Amino acid sequence: MSVLLGIDTGGTYTDAVILDASESRVIAWAKALTTRPDLAGGVGAAMDAVLAQVSAADVAMVSLSTTLATNALVEGQGGRVALVFIGFEAAELTRDGLTEALRGDPVITLTGGHSHAGAEIAPLDLTALGSALAALPPGLTGVAVAARFATRNPGHELAAAALIRAATGLPVTCSHELSSALGGPKRALTAVLNARLIGLIARLIDAVQAHMALRGITARLMVVRGDGALIGAALAREKPIETILSGPAASIAGAGWLTGERDALVSDIGGTTTDICLLRDGRPQIDPQGARVGPYRTMVEAVAMRTWGLGGDSEVHLVEGLEGGLRLGPRRLMPVALLARDQGAMVHRALDAALAAEAPPEGAGRFVLPLWSEMPCGLDPREGAVAARLSDGPLPLGDVVRSRVEGPALQRLVGRGLAMVAGVTPSDAAHVLGLSDAWDRSAADKALALFARKRNGRGDRIAPDAATMARAIVEQVTAQTVDCLLEAAFAEDGRAMGDPATLARHPLTRAGLDGHRGVVVPTLTLGVPVVGLGASAPTYYGAVGRRLGTRMVLPAHAGVANAIGAVVGQVAMVATGTVTSPGPGAYVAHLPTGPQRLTDRDAALTLLRDALTADATIRARAAGVEDIRLTVAQDVTEVAVAGSAMFIEARLRITAQGRPRIA
Repeated sequence: MSVLLGIDTGGTYTDAVILDASESRVIAWAKALTTRPDLAGGVGAAMDAVLAQVSAADVAMVSLSTTLATNALVEGQGGRVALVFIGFEAAELTRDGLTEALRGDPVITLTGGHSHAGAEIAPLDLTALGSALAALPPGLTGVAVAARFATRNPGHELAAAALIRAATGLPVTCSHELSSALGGPKRALTAVLNARLIGLIARLIDAVQAHMALRGITARLMVVRGDGALIGAALAREKPIETILSGPAASIAGAGWLTGERDALVSDIGGTTTDICLLRDGRPQIDPQGARVGPYRTMVEAVAMRTWGLGGDSEVHLVEGLEGGLRLGPRRLMPVALLARDQGAMVHRALDAALAAEAPPEGAGRFVLPLWSEMPCGLDPREGAVAARLSDGPLPLGDVVRSRVEGPALQRLVGRGLAMVAGVTPSDAAHVLGLSDAWDRSAADKALALFARKRNGRGDRIAPDAATMARAIVEQVTAQTVDCLLEAAFAEDGRAMGDPATLARHPLTRAGLDGHRGVVVPTLTLGVPVVGLGASAPTYYGAVGRRLGTRMVLPAHAGVANAIGAVVGQVAMVATGTVTSPGPGAYVAHLPTGPQRLTDRDAALTLLRDALTADATIRARAAGVEDIRLTVAQDVTEVAVAGSAMFIEARLRITAQGRPRIA
């Protein structure tokens, strides 16, 4: 009996499911903790648990979804990279969030680039590039290359990439390979983020493929793209940016499969993020502006998902002010209860000492974990000092950061994914309240008792005990989830009522939810049900449904919906291109290999269509599709001149799709 194996690796858990080959029922499912830095432990544990119920020889396809790329962008993590910026002005580095995405990483600015028509503006200075590469700092994990109008002529990006690979051996991301759209700085941003993620996604794919080999599984490994389509593992290695919103896209497919709902808001709460998408007539919308994750708007096609840094493992902040109050996220912490499961003696010793102190030191109740297998290189002196203290394993924060100037050094290590902070999270609150019992409840009790001693602007403790503190944290999860759902609902409503974020928090909205009855009697509810997904959805989402006055659907297997969605998708390879007209009787087909000039418009369109069809078909066959369905979308822009149509531009989009072959 052939079966399908779906895997989803998130920030906290790695899930695995076995479906029958007809995709009609779940045969087995399991969850294991995601292990860092070596992802193989969590991947292997989840796979072994489900393979205990079927024969590994029966696995006909393996498909993987993940939130790791999404989480990394939301939390500002990823490897250090360099950007090679060709033919742009220095001021263009400040556009589209590119400076923020670089986070101080090196930029090599070169002459070169092409015009809108694909003609070379200036020669590429490869000599200057070689000298700049030799001066790059150690510890880089990838290089991004972006050239002016590279989507109209990729020649300079390809030449630069060849030299970079030869000189450094580092993975190289060319912006034209990620999007055919114009907008150089935004393409550069997308390339930078892709370069940051290469190491992270490669480690995950390596872990899955290694365990497949160990268990004797020879089936093809597919990866879920951000638009819900499946791609081969090799392509995912090259373009990990396409896996942002992979997990959420898989969750949408899983939600439809599990519930049969055609119209609903699907809300998936994980350890790091809450991802919300509108399901209309059983299908999610694709974001026409490109996937937005955290502060970044990329050029990656993905489901129209809205992502917030709110999850079961979100950092708990005390809001400044007289009354205090709480705020959750966007950074993920390791729950204290989870750390204590493996480091119990150290965690309890530190918590007991802090609780016994009349005035606990700043940072009490927090811990730091190293996430490297070997001491990282390329650290500055302060980063090196902090890292050296972590060389023997996790420690209380106060033992790691011994002065204020070392705090930023630790944050840089965290940002690069080399270290992680543990502290109070909603998961700890759930343990205190008996809503979860997976880890060390005693440590959670102590951590929340310590957190409750924090004082608001009036000088009062924010809570009398751990249980009261826990209830306040869970209530804050409800409040922020309601805000996220309302914001998504207002954005998708179709009626222009104002800024969705403002409307979600408007006093009239609050009055409607509160059931206010005065001279004005506002009412507010959602017009569609909410499908709650994620392991912690049953813990938090009942109260969310009651607050919104809407039907809350919490399906069986909601905790592994992403892994289910990973195996019910299809391959869809898209190739896009443009035909432009630089003058009367002249047409340029911008092919994947470079521009080609013709004198006939129809000939140019046919040439481009054939090239794109071949490109999409080859990639679909490489992904295992035998029965390929081709769709062609053509958008021609013309203007009327003296009563006649004048051709300006044509954009073609070829999609080759189908179900991957089952082994």
